[in-house]
Amino acid sequence: MFTTKELQDRILSLKKEKDVCILAHAYQTHDIIEIADFVGDSFALSRKAQSAPQKTLLMCGVRFMAETAKILSPQKRVILSHSEAGCPMAEQLAVEELRALKQCYPDAAVVAYINSTSSLKTQCDICVTSASALEIVKNLPQKEILFVPDCNLGSWIEKQVPEKKFHFIQGGCPVHMQITEEDVKEARRRHPQALLLVHPECKEEVTRLADYAGSTTGIMNFAAQSSAKEFIIGTDTTIAEHLRFSHPEKRFYALSKKCVCQDMRLTTLMEVYHCLNGMGGEEIVLTDEVRLGAQKSIDRMLGK
Repeated sequence: MFTTKELQDRILSLKKEKDVCILAHAYQTHDIIEIADFVGDSFALSRKAQSAPQKTLLMCGVRFMAETAKILSPQKRVILSHSEAGCPMAEQLAVEELRALKQCYPDAAVVAYINSTSSLKTQCDICVTSASALEIVKNLPQKEILFVPDCNLGSWIEKQVPEKKFHFIQGGCPVHMQITEEDVKEARRRHPQALLLVHPECKEEVTRLADYAGSTTGIMNFAAQSSAKEFIIGTDTTIAEHLRFSHPEKRFYALSKKCVCQDMRLTTLMEVYHCLNGMGGEEIVLTDEVRLGAQKSIDRMLGK
């Protein structure tokens, strides 16, 4: 039987012994954040992993994140911390369905949110993150945009790029979509002095009421730099928790207790320990066709 501190110490020792870089998405719990080499949004983690000296990457997140890490670092071994940790949004649109949509909108640039499978990325013109999507879409030469799979993020961009015509599927993050306008009203009633910071994966009825809408990192940076002392956080509840640790002089409230990604929660500190001992997780293997096809849309995002 371990205490949390004892288990963390064993993990820190094992990752050094076995030359493993631990990547933790910001939605992981704080005990995992504390033992990670890098913490952040999904794509930022994969970028940081490219320059990490370790030969093995352990992605504490969900499958599409581990796939992205493998695409960017094909020479490294990439382990997903829990084999069942998927992303419902990433799995909402099949390759065959996207091919059919492309025939319906032949003049549209196909823009894929990074929260998509590597196979889907092979059929897209360019990838975007929640932080980069607005600028990239604005600068695309095409006047029509087929944005997949998140219609909420897509609609948030559409309102800021009225000169372009957008097409969507009815996809999105089922966790963020649980947050409602009523949740906002109740949170503001409870905390009238707090600023509302939300992720654009939320529904339009929520984002239009926010003081700030942006990526997870954007939310955390806004809260850190703001002179305000109270914030309502409209994304996974772990972000409010992490901010409380980072800024104890400020107060942070979760907009909705329902906003919890169960796929992220599949990764526990003990699962990380098992992965490092070779008794857990799943190694990510991509065919050259899929890896190279998906890489093209990511390279375009990076301006390559």
